[in-house]
Amino acid sequence: MDTNGKMTKKLLNTTLKSYLIFSLIVLMVSAPLFYFITEKLYLEDADETLYLRKKEFVKFTMPDMNESDISIWNKISKDGKIERSTTMLQNDSLYFETEYDPNTKEHEPYHVLKSPIVINGKPFTLILRVNLIESEDLIMSVLGLFSLIILLLLTGLFIITKRLSDNLWKPFYDTLNQIEQFEIDKHKIPNFTDSTIEEFHRLNEAISKLIDKNTLIFKGQREFVENAAHELQTPLAIFQTTIDELIQHPEITLEQSELLSKLNDIASRFNRLNKNLLLLSKIEGNQYDNNEKIDLNTIFNKQLDFFKEQALIKNIQIDVQLSENSVVKSNPVLAEILISNLFLNSIKHNIENGSVRIVLTETSLLFSNTGIEKPLENTKLYHRFSKINPSTHGNGLGLSIIKKIVELNKWTIDYSFQDKVHFFEIKF
Repeated sequence: MDTNGKMTKKLLNTTLKSYLIFSLIVLMVSAPLFYFITEKLYLEDADETLYLRKKEFVKFTMPDMNESDISIWNKISKDGKIERSTTMLQNDSLYFETEYDPNTKEHEPYHVLKSPIVINGKPFTLILRVNLIESEDLIMSVLGLFSLIILLLLTGLFIITKRLSDNLWKPFYDTLNQIEQFEIDKHKIPNFTDSTIEEFHRLNEAISKLIDKNTLIFKGQREFVENAAHELQTPLAIFQTTIDELIQHPEITLEQSELLSKLNDIASRFNRLNKNLLLLSKIEGNQYDNNEKIDLNTIFNKQLDFFKEQALIKNIQIDVQLSENSVVKSNPVLAEILISNLFLNSIKHNIENGSVRIVLTETSLLFSNTGIEKPLENTKLYHRFSKINPSTHGNGLGLSIIKKIVELNKWTIDYSFQDKVHFFEIKF
């Protein structure tokens, strides 16, 4: 099943299923066809036998036979009989009949030939017959053997085809697995297995070129963002310092002061955006790879008082339950940024007189808060510049940073909504 909930089938299984269905159809059609053809051939052979016996009788026995010899011949002949005819038959006739055999206690089938003959100038009927019970046994035995051979043949072909297909499609599945695990912001580039199959070889080459091209573009974009963020730091700092100096100037009017305050807010937002973009660029560039054991309790104790003051602005109650043993392995700077962004997210997107609940255990960290009374859109939740609440003044990078830090530490983050409360849980 794919990510959209639709049922999917492997190409190899679909191919083998077609082979299997075809094999079963061949077996079902060929077995009865073989039976009827064999039966027809055997009946034709039986007819030839009857006509040959008649020919031998007419040529070697009938010329020397008298009417008085008929009863003796009938006694000694097992499958032959001569009967007097009241009317002379015009042609030979063939038909089937059954006769009860007391020895086997079964009705045995016979193929019978009736042919007109003349003995001593009087009309008689020569009746010759062939027992078909042996032919049925023979046909069924041959049919069983034929079916067994066909079944073994098809089974063998199926197994050989599956093994050959497994080996044949192995490079394709290897390529598919590597593509599924590939992330453009990671340094690990897929190394595809060489294949002697032209189509797979071309596929690997095309994907490799596509990955190389997109990796170069991504690196270029990341370098541009990082360089731009670095270059903007100094002008933004000068701009904000200048605004602060102007605000403190004694001769500015009230109207000018309000205008400068708005500019100061805008400059602060630009500064935060610049810092967040620079942080994301550094995370993606693996510049925070020095992990060590960190006690999250210590980080919470550092930040808790500050965020409680921030929460007072909206009269938000913060309830914290911290486990004594909460040691994780991470970069210290990123761990502080993670918890800080989770605090900011739960307060910024909260409501007046709302609440924030934090539960830290040995294996997980849960932030739950009141907020907008509908679930957030999961598909865009961690996208850059995607805002949870459009009315807020955030830059839409907080959850993106949280997601990147979680992924870098090989943790998981889950979002859920229940009873008008939003839950973000990180599992270590």
